[in-house]
Amino acid sequence: MFFSWCNLRCVFCQNYDISQEGFGSDVSAERLGQIFLELQEKGAHNVNLVSPTPYAPIILQALDIASSKGLRIPVVYNTNAYENPETLHALKGRVSVFLPDLKYFDDTLARRCSSAPDYFRIATTAIRTMVEIAGKPVFDENGLITRGVIVRHLVLPGHADDSIEVLRWIATELKGSVLVSLMSQYVPMYRASRYLDLSRKISSREYEMVLDELYSLGLEDGYVQELDSADSRFTPPFNLEGV
Repeated sequence: MFFSWCNLRCVFCQNYDISQEGFGSDVSAERLGQIFLELQEKGAHNVNLVSPTPYAPIILQALDIASSKGLRIPVVYNTNAYENPETLHALKGRVSVFLPDLKYFDDTLARRCSSAPDYFRIATTAIRTMVEIAGKPVFDENGLITRGVIVRHLVLPGHADDSIEVLRWIATELKGSVLVSLMSQYVPMYRASRYLDLSRKISSREYEMVLDELYSLGLEDGYVQELDSADSRFTPPFNLEGV
């Protein structure tokens, strides 16, 4: 479930029509809770809340409404990690899986690409809080995660060195407590063409450098993408179906 108006301003966002331009539909907390239940009725494995941060108070209301009416499947908080710990603590008992990005190590890059000053400090504090709340990953009998934290990182063209620093921090601070999802799906979209370094896909050499570091750090528990995942056809259509 995608929410409009992200709290970051990523110049390369593949979902820019909803995250930056506000495409979407207004729904009440009551209707949002009903949508959660409808997803469960359709057989969804979880309720996946994408870019939920600006709407956390309404989401909390909706989760309470849905839980009182029989919501049982896990709730996933799918976030860029530019979060206040207070917000995350309010989600305790309602959200069981956190899916944060750790986008940047270099704050200059974070400011330039996402208008996110002090991103690394804020995001790493948030991710530590998520681990405190959710604990180590837990899976059901079908191999589906039911509790825990998966930290995502998207490799950017020209910035493999920054990706390596992100992975080194995870290995030093969180190894064994989180899963890592390393992504190669970068496609230059939205305003990326205005930036020379961001106006292309990542190269196979860049991705191999980051993959090699991932494995040398012992971060095998998690997920990696194939390089051919960098295709705009994988971007979902936003047609308000289900709202």
